[in-house]
Amino acid sequence: MTQTAARKQGYTATVVAGCFAVLLAQVAYSLPGALNGTFQQEFQTTGAELAWITAAFAIPMVVFELTTGVIGDLFGRKRLLQVGALLTVAGSLVSYLAETVQILWVGQVVAGLGAAILYPISLAMLAAVSPSQEARSRAIAVWAGFLSIGAAISPLMGGWLAAEGNWRTSYLVVITAALVSIAITQLAADSSAPEGRKLDVPGQVTLALGLIAILFAATQGSEAGFARPEIIGAFVAGLVLLGAFVVIELRTDVPLLHLNIFANRSYAIVAIATVVGMFAFLATCFSMSIWLGAIQHQSALKIGVLFLFIQGPAFVLVPVVSHLIRNFSPRWVLTVGFALIAVSGIWCSMFDIHDMSWTQFIGPMLVLGVGFALTVGSITAVAINTVPLRLAGMASATTNLLRDFGFALGPVLIAAFAISRANSDLNAGVGGAIGESGLQPPYTDIAGGIAHSGGAMAINSMPVVPGAGPDMPPVPMPESLHVLAFESLGSAYSLAFLVAGLCASAAAALTLFGLFGSKRADVEEPLIDEELVAAG
Repeated sequence: MTQTAARKQGYTATVVAGCFAVLLAQVAYSLPGALNGTFQQEFQTTGAELAWITAAFAIPMVVFELTTGVIGDLFGRKRLLQVGALLTVAGSLVSYLAETVQILWVGQVVAGLGAAILYPISLAMLAAVSPSQEARSRAIAVWAGFLSIGAAISPLMGGWLAAEGNWRTSYLVVITAALVSIAITQLAADSSAPEGRKLDVPGQVTLALGLIAILFAATQGSEAGFARPEIIGAFVAGLVLLGAFVVIELRTDVPLLHLNIFANRSYAIVAIATVVGMFAFLATCFSMSIWLGAIQHQSALKIGVLFLFIQGPAFVLVPVVSHLIRNFSPRWVLTVGFALIAVSGIWCSMFDIHDMSWTQFIGPMLVLGVGFALTVGSITAVAINTVPLRLAGMASATTNLLRDFGFALGPVLIAAFAISRANSDLNAGVGGAIGESGLQPPYTDIAGGIAHSGGAMAINSMPVVPGAGPDMPPVPMPESLHVLAFESLGSAYSLAFLVAGLCASAAAALTLFGLFGSKRADVEEPLIDEELVAAG
């Protein structure tokens, strides 16, 4: 039996397994989307602690995707995909049992390691089994659709269960889905591409440590202060390590990432636009979740419904996106998609935090969803269709790295920006607000300490000012402090929406003008010359 015939024989089962695996990964990743408000009230988190719930999943997912792609190429992808599902089971179990936010972080980290396998390996399996570029493009579009299904049903499920008082049950659903994924994958065709691939330990170590240092500094700096020595040191260390990664990749015979692919102008532009555009997308999603959940304390179910409007179009538009990918230049598809993401962010920035109508978000979230549908499939198709088949593992891992790095930056950077801004406004007005409140010592010092250590998010969510001992009962949190914190957060996240919209506008301009003059051949012919690859 020829290789092509074998691929045709296993095509359907492998596509089903790959699509279900990415559905699982996205369900696990998206679950906190509707639950940020629930987590904030249950664990009494600060703003940075809340951002770390999402970041704890995203960081290992981003930093290990390239390595898992290599491992799949070397030793086979089928069993590795099942390992990813097992890690998702373990991480979800820890999250289910978590009694503190720190334990929840641990569960998120373990599940994030599982996602670092599920995303690139599922995509590489689809690419390897596809008998033609047209079949590959069609499979990619379906894969992207299932990714969006996971992102849609996960917050809706979490929101519904949270409204019923059972948010932990969401993680039991994830565990069940992971076990189903393991069983389905057993029917898939295995694949590998060991030629010219080996583990690049120095590259992986420098990449992982560099990304972790930068994301840590961005998240923790929002509350500790960006001028603190440890935050500055983390930023510097991260940049040095990422610079070392580039040097290592250029000099090693078999790199973790073939940087030569970025020599192609079209590919490099799409890569930059991917990071910026996906940052804008998830920054908008995260800001909506915080706005309604952690600030306004609205039902998690309402937030889950809004995520359905975000992700629903990506699945409904699968045949449309598949047709556009095959028949039109990525320049136009990506430009329109990023422009719609920009419209959504700018639209949301016009809302008033005092307006408790959650339905006002339906319009911009629907626009955001259509923009995401147009971009995510096109980004993936460009990456997969521009390298030789034997490098599909590296290409799929790279495109997932770029997309997910943008995703990771979304909540981390936008939360850092918004929390820093809100806390600054709170600290500027907290003295006057306490003076107007009528609080008496030592409650004035306690309230000031909460504002200083916990920030606007803590003041906004705490119903009382606790006493200093058994002889000092708690007293109601003064309305003046509540209003100051509420308005500080609202103003900060309005700006966050605007920043996200402007970043998406930049991504749209980059693809519109940067891809001008490029031909379809630019994204249909291999970007890596075979002789160049052979030479390392």
